[in-house]
Amino acid sequence: MSDKFFLPVGSSFTPRETVSELDKYIVGQHKAKRAVAIALRNRWRRQQVPDDLRDEIAPKNIIMIGPTGVGKTEIARRLARLAQAPFVKVEASKFTEVGYVGRDVDSIVRDLVEVSVSLVRREEEDHVKTKARDLAEDRLIQVLAQSEASTMAAPAPYEFPESNTRTEIRDDIKRRLRRGEFDERYVDIEVSDTSAPMFEVFSAAGLEDINLKDMFANLPGFKGRKKQRKVRVPEAIELYTSAEAEKLIDMDAVQQEGRRRAEQMGIVFIDEIDKISGRSRSDHGPDVSREGVQRDLLPLVEGTTVNTKYGPIKTDHVLFIAAGAFHVSKPSDMIPELQGRFPIRVELDSLGVSDFVRILTEPRNALIKQYVELLKTEGVHLEFSEDAIQAVAEIAAEVNQTMENIGARRLHTIMERLLDEVSFTAPELRGEHIELNGEKVRAALSEILKNEDLSRFIL
Repeated sequence: MSDKFFLPVGSSFTPRETVSELDKYIVGQHKAKRAVAIALRNRWRRQQVPDDLRDEIAPKNIIMIGPTGVGKTEIARRLARLAQAPFVKVEASKFTEVGYVGRDVDSIVRDLVEVSVSLVRREEEDHVKTKARDLAEDRLIQVLAQSEASTMAAPAPYEFPESNTRTEIRDDIKRRLRRGEFDERYVDIEVSDTSAPMFEVFSAAGLEDINLKDMFANLPGFKGRKKQRKVRVPEAIELYTSAEAEKLIDMDAVQQEGRRRAEQMGIVFIDEIDKISGRSRSDHGPDVSREGVQRDLLPLVEGTTVNTKYGPIKTDHVLFIAAGAFHVSKPSDMIPELQGRFPIRVELDSLGVSDFVRILTEPRNALIKQYVELLKTEGVHLEFSEDAIQAVAEIAAEVNQTMENIGARRLHTIMERLLDEVSFTAPELRGEHIELNGEKVRAALSEILKNEDLSRFIL
């Protein structure tokens, strides 16, 4: 395996650069962006300190407080991409206390190490891709040479010692293969049979998936099992490339590096933590869906060891980012020990009309840009005037005030309603130019504003 895997892993972005990158996709929320940017930089700084001090530096976990749809999840997701780190997002409400039916919190760490190993494996596959493809071409050329030889009713060239004739045939086949002359031809190849059934079993800790491929991969009768397939030449190259890459990759080293990255660089985003933050009433005893889950989460966040199929994983240096709207409960309703493990608290601002205008136009994945490009595929040129964008933003803000505030997600509802007719008839409108102004927008959305029962328009 390449030595690059044993260098410090993580982003070397400065906090200012991290905020700048987040600004490309997320509008506002500067305090939250600063907090996660500092946390990300501290992970890089920790890799640079002396070894005897490195293990003593614990991550500063973050809890983000704010209404739904203001960017909490997107900030965490973009942060993980910048960090090039293993990242998992979980919903706290999906877990139950150990001993009850449901997922147990240890599965968070198992998911994290799975993601980490997959990340390392993809990197190593990219690293060996060129060599694997060359080997795959050699295997396919051998198959094609045998086919060409049988067509000429002559002995297969590859059965004889190296000769000019054999070399010329192989070189000719390689040139024709790379020119695409064999793309429509089918060949019979032998590939590994990796299929295995999936079963679900119930355990005391909850419902878990078991992959029999992992359980029986090394048993006689399963290991090295092959099957014949008839495929086109381009698909044969891809199958052979995957097979050769698998041989070139040292999976023991990949798993070891995957464990290391999960432990040292892993990021866990716990959404809806407010759903488990309500205090249980003393006359009813502990609530397994709330305080019980908090008590189970506490060892993970404090630092513990979880057994996985790749070996034990320590969570002492995993960065935990929690988020919740806290409409009903408050952060202080969490058990004190868990509160103390999230020393950095940031409140995200509610979104207003000006924020919606920016969300519609500024980010790289802005909604207006998405709809314009989608309709362009049908040959329809869609254009929004400035007052049209302002009208969409104002209506979204008004609906959020009238009904439950779901933040920027309301824009998806409004835009779908606004462009419903255009999207449906777009194949019949090829070549047309559609321009929307504020008057047209308000006319199209007037029903939403007049209707007191807005629930059917909620996304």
